[in-house]
Amino acid sequence: MSLLITAECINCDVCEPACPNQAIVMGPDIYEIKPERCTQCVGHFDTPQCQAVCPIDDCIILDPTHPETVDELQAKYERLTAGT
Repeated sequence: MSLLITAECINCDVCEPACPNQAIVMGPDIYEIKPERCTQCVGHFDTPQCQAVCPIDDCIILDPTHPETVDELQAKYERLTAGT
């Protein structure tokens, strides 16, 4: 699954630079995660880096509207990093 930043976000700016896929962008009110770029850091790290650096517990959760298997996340990682 892609991840989702909840309304508990305090816009502390630590998640955006931590994302290796450049999936986190500033939205109208809080940071948002682009599901087409989020791999939960599969292919890069063992754990999602945005969750690791976020100072607010449970602010970044699994996005139930974008279910994906680990294999699908790996395939997305491979597409995103092809040619780099």
